[in-house]
Amino acid sequence: MIGCDCKVCQSDNPKDQRLRSSFLVERMGTRILIDAGPDLRQQLLRSNTHDIDAVLITHQHQDHTAGLDELRAINFIQGHSIPIYCTEAVEARLREQYSYIFQNSKYPGIPQIDLIRIPEGPFQIGNIELEALELQHANLPVLGFRFGKLVYLTDVNFIPESEWPKLKGLEVFILNALRHEAHHSHFTLSEALEIADRLEVPQFYATHISHQLGLHTEIESELKNGRNLAYDGLRFTLASS
Repeated sequence: MIGCDCKVCQSDNPKDQRLRSSFLVERMGTRILIDAGPDLRQQLLRSNTHDIDAVLITHQHQDHTAGLDELRAINFIQGHSIPIYCTEAVEARLREQYSYIFQNSKYPGIPQIDLIRIPEGPFQIGNIELEALELQHANLPVLGFRFGKLVYLTDVNFIPESEWPKLKGLEVFILNALRHEAHHSHFTLSEALEIADRLEVPQFYATHISHQLGLHTEIESELKNGRNLAYDGLRFTLASS
């Protein structure tokens, strides 16, 4: 956090040095990016990512959309526009936030994106099959996504009953766990762990973590096997997906 002198913000452990939450899924040459926050340029450079087939936007908050302009570099490399999958509400916000893209679509150098509505039920992007989950971030509807036996949910504090069946049979479950204290629009770490245990998922990762949660090493030492904090640069492979 800017101007913060807490032990987490001053830590020299790379796992305490967090950028905004984002997630990249790859299968058989298809790459899908979930969310494009204001740190996207740094994230793409750090991970040496220069090929993106589609972007999924979970919701319209700035920390998940403010980096879309950085996709212009991907456009230049790939030579074509990038599909952005989102809801109607998110599209309206993007058209407002990035009006220069849509009002000057022929101007050289601006990002080339195609807005696509996320369909109901399972759908396919290249070699990746996925399905959206409809969730709540306080009063704001947000989306999560399932890819095979992996689910990624960020900025959530309520899972409707209709979506619980989509959380069955997981191998990896990624869920936001902002801090220990209650929050009006995010799950706490204990709430997220309780959900992971309810689902009996073998591997859980907490994401969208605040500096208020504490040092990575200290929190990890308190968690049981199969329950971990995610960190910037984390990579893993699901053989069955």
